[in-house]
Amino acid sequence: MNSPDPIQQKTWVKEIMSNSIVSIDSSTTAIDAAKMMEDTGVGAVVVLENNLPVGIVTDRDLAIKITAHSYPTDTPVRRIMSSPLISIDPNSDLWLASDLMSTRNVRKLPVIDDDKVVGILTSSDLVKHIADH
Repeated sequence: MNSPDPIQQKTWVKEIMSNSIVSIDSSTTAIDAAKMMEDTGVGAVVVLENNLPVGIVTDRDLAIKITAHSYPTDTPVRRIMSSPLISIDPNSDLWLASDLMSTRNVRKLPVIDDDKVVGILTSSDLVKHIADH
């Protein structure tokens, strides 16, 4: 007998999101953001203004916007971040998360609760969840 499809069972974002989030101020330079991502082993940082999440910078953003567009490495991340921030609530289900990722063509979704970043959900997290179940 086949086990039920893991994504069809109600699984909440908060159950599989990563709690390891790195956030930076929008005035941080691209090179400092890249160094922070390397030091912490993450592929994205959430950008804050007045302690509120306003955007995200991914390793892809750095590669394309800094390298391909020849921006200087001291460019503030506010100039290269993806904004407005596409995010999800921790109490949303994985169907909604996967639909949002697919329709908005994003691979990383910051998880926001009461204007605070509480985690991040990646396409890799979804694939791992499906593979494990």
